[in-house]
Amino acid sequence: MYASCGDIVSARKAFDGMTDRNSVSWNSMLDGYAKCGDMDSARALFDSMPERDVVSWSSLIDGYVKSGQHREAMALFDRMRYIGPKANEVTLVSVLCACAHLGALEKGKMMHRYVVENKLPMTLMLQTSLLDMYAKCGAIDEALAVFEAVPVNKTDVLIWNAIIGGLATHGFAEDALRLFDEMQRTRIKPDEITYLCLLSACAHGGLVCEAWHFFECLDKRGMAPKEEHYACMVDVLARAGRLEEAYRFVGKIPTDQTASMLGALLNGCINHRRLDIAEIIGRKLIELDPDHDGRYIGLSNIYAVVKRWDDAKVMRAAMEQRGVKKSPGLSFVEIAGTVHRFVARDKTHPSSEEIYVMLNLIVNQVRPEADHEDEECYLYNLEDA
Repeated sequence: MYASCGDIVSARKAFDGMTDRNSVSWNSMLDGYAKCGDMDSARALFDSMPERDVVSWSSLIDGYVKSGQHREAMALFDRMRYIGPKANEVTLVSVLCACAHLGALEKGKMMHRYVVENKLPMTLMLQTSLLDMYAKCGAIDEALAVFEAVPVNKTDVLIWNAIIGGLATHGFAEDALRLFDEMQRTRIKPDEITYLCLLSACAHGGLVCEAWHFFECLDKRGMAPKEEHYACMVDVLARAGRLEEAYRFVGKIPTDQTASMLGALLNGCINHRRLDIAEIIGRKLIELDPDHDGRYIGLSNIYAVVKRWDDAKVMRAAMEQRGVKKSPGLSFVEIAGTVHRFVARDKTHPSSEEIYVMLNLIVNQVRPEADHEDEECYLYNLEDA
């Protein structure tokens, strides 16, 4: 009871006072730690359990996923496959979520095979998770195959949102809108996420008129636009180069301006070389989020593009004066089913020497020709990378 209410201290006291603990009490305590995000305590408890069932493994894996520790979740599942019980739907949904976040397509395909080989029931939740994993890993054909295997009368709004959002993210705007038309014919009621996916499709496809239509549909269907809808509408206008319209729209938003709204406008200004508006938005972003390193670097780089070197240096100095540290770049690459983590300037990978040789070769081949000043700007932007 205490753990489910979030009172993890009282839960631990009650747990420690038990003379006869069973699997339910162990799993409840473990789940409490996981839901509170205390994964160190959750793992310590898990390792000390006399017996672990599928609920134990699933709780810890789900805790890792929800706390953003996706690699740990996948490593734990690998261990579960060898020494633990057979996974269930809850386990697989969590691991597929981890695969989606890491872009680990081969690992995701392995999970799909695991479902088939172990003859696990292909529930709608599991199909939606598979579809979402394929879409987020860029495997749109596989995502569509999962979607098309579900009988239309068995679908729900979640799986429609997953496929429409997946198509939108990868630039298949017309296909996303076509599927929305099909969704309406099934009489499944779209929700706020559906319209967010549609606005994303319009942003990637440059469909401004259609975006306004979907944005206005929110009110017509009794749904108040949320911050994410406003940010997406700004992105639609900014990507299309309608920057004055986007700027006016931001000024009329009834909610507080957020970093995602202003960030979408800033990106559009930079892409369309409206650096006058970009400077205004860049300063607002610093006011909004003064401890975010990217805000200072973004404005500094805007000044560097127009060769206002002194202003660029002032931004870097302001960042240092406030004590804001630049976060190193981070990326994941999946090779032969193994996910490798890379951090900027990191040389701890066993193949780092060969990697840097290849990286330098690629950079020399793709770096555009530039005059001296442009190259100076390029180096200025990368000096802290």
